[in-house]
Amino acid sequence: MSPLVLMFVMLMPFAQEKPVDKDCRCMGFKLYGNVKIVTDFPDLKVKIVENFPDLKVQVVENFPDQCGKWKFVTDFPDIKIKFVTDFPDIKIKFVENFPGKP
Repeated sequence: MSPLVLMFVMLMPFAQEKPVDKDCRCMGFKLYGNVKIVTDFPDLKVKIVENFPDLKVQVVENFPDQCGKWKFVTDFPDIKIKFVTDFPDIKIKFVENFPGKP
């Protein structure tokens, strides 16, 4: 088997992985609830995109209890995120309506 084919076969499982699972989690962290923006030691690295997001996020003030509904807080977060431009764990798009998986 040529080295190019071997490399393709080895990388194929990674390309098929979806960052958001059926339970609206990424790497074990739920993608709804109280969210704190941090610069150090995030649970997830997040990139904001306009096209092909992994998750559509709606910022809410109350009841962030559904997939993609985030309430930004400074204390007692369910998840800590860091906004990045390179090598994100998940790509999001902010929306006004219909949050969740695209």
